[in-house]
Amino acid sequence: MTDDFSGLGLSTKVTDAVTSAGYTKPTEIQARAIPHLLEKKDLIGIAQTGTGKTASFVLPMLTLLESGRARARMPRTLILEPTRELAAQVAENFEKYGKNHRLTMALIIGGVSFEDQNKKLDRGVDVLIATPGRLLDQFDRGKILLTGVEILVIDEADRMLDMGFIDDIEKIVSRLPPRRQTMLFSATMDAQIERLTKKFLRDPVHVQVSRAASTADTIDQKLVKVSSKPDEKRAALRARIDAAEGLTNAIIFCNRKRDVATLANSLKRHGYSAGALHGDMDQKSRMETLDAFKTDKLTLLVASDVAARGLDIPKVSHVFNFDVPVHAEDYVHRIGRTGRAGRSGVAYTLVGPGDEKHLDAILKLIQKSIEWLDAPAPAAAPAKPRAEKAEKAEKPASRRTRRNARPEEGAEAAPAEPKPSPAPSKARPEKTRPAPTEPVSDNPFGNDGPVPAFLLRPVRTAS
Repeated sequence: MTDDFSGLGLSTKVTDAVTSAGYTKPTEIQARAIPHLLEKKDLIGIAQTGTGKTASFVLPMLTLLESGRARARMPRTLILEPTRELAAQVAENFEKYGKNHRLTMALIIGGVSFEDQNKKLDRGVDVLIATPGRLLDQFDRGKILLTGVEILVIDEADRMLDMGFIDDIEKIVSRLPPRRQTMLFSATMDAQIERLTKKFLRDPVHVQVSRAASTADTIDQKLVKVSSKPDEKRAALRARIDAAEGLTNAIIFCNRKRDVATLANSLKRHGYSAGALHGDMDQKSRMETLDAFKTDKLTLLVASDVAARGLDIPKVSHVFNFDVPVHAEDYVHRIGRTGRAGRSGVAYTLVGPGDEKHLDAILKLIQKSIEWLDAPAPAAAPAKPRAEKAEKAEKPASRRTRRNARPEEGAEAAPAEPKPSPAPSKARPEKTRPAPTEPVSDNPFGNDGPVPAFLLRPVRTAS
């Protein structure tokens, strides 16, 4: 592996921008992927999060785009991202590393005015960074033509599949020219990803710099036993935050979006500098919160898994899993927000009753044991609540027994008292019974009028 970027074949403009950004040595995936991409080969890049996948396709793309020019509504390159935050982050990378170029770029994501996006597209863009849904909206409006795309990047492919974008990706790729260069990057590799590579890529080069779904050695992982009661669980989190050594900032992950807002508000009430980030927030609020966290205006960022993948915030010192992730792969992406770029980081996971199944899946996936910061409660401990419940269950039975015994004990002393109680039930049917009965049987015309006179005449009988 080369010791610096100058040996990778990148243009002078790109290497100068990388050097000015403070980077001197490429990461493993950058050193192995960039030479193949400069040769315009299709590529599959598998690497754990935080290893520099974004720069591994941005840098060679800038070099390849130095020749040629964009035409109106016909982007030269297309980068697909699963979330708005990831798309915005890639755009920041192009601005940072492409400062010596005159390349144009457009960011096509939801939550942004169509009019502003259309102005850029009408002028023509070299690089188009988009989320699948908004890109198809613009295509259906006739604002984008994809027939001029020379390079396609499908970033965070596994996340795309998890979010249900597979159909949108297939629609988009079907509108691209067959003669193109395609790059696919992912943190994990499964059967669905394999199927995508066979369908979209031609003789791709495989670059895998680490075992799929592995965790970085720079992250110190800990497990903490907590109660399932929300108040006690939040108190345990606050205690762990206060006790954490060297905490400068932290991301706290919840499984559900509604819990993100609840936890963030709870932390604020207890005097912590905290903000929330989840998918139901509008784009402006999401970007403002993320920017505040990046610029150290917020110390704690409470987030759903929308923030787990690909967000490049290099100096996150701690990660807290308030909830054990349901999908084991999400654990890898969550804790990968810390310990980036060779820095050390700490990841705490709060484990409550019922989380054992998900924790076992995580341990099986990463093939690594995780130290319990606090020893798990002894097996005999859960028996106490059950014993208390048993005592409570016995008390009503004993009271019922005493109540049933009282009438028997007092039956001889007051024999007449119990008898009136069933009397009303016997009397009710008599009140509804028609009376008298004789007119009903003798009057064929019913009970509504007098009996006709001819029926009252005496009947003559033979002597």
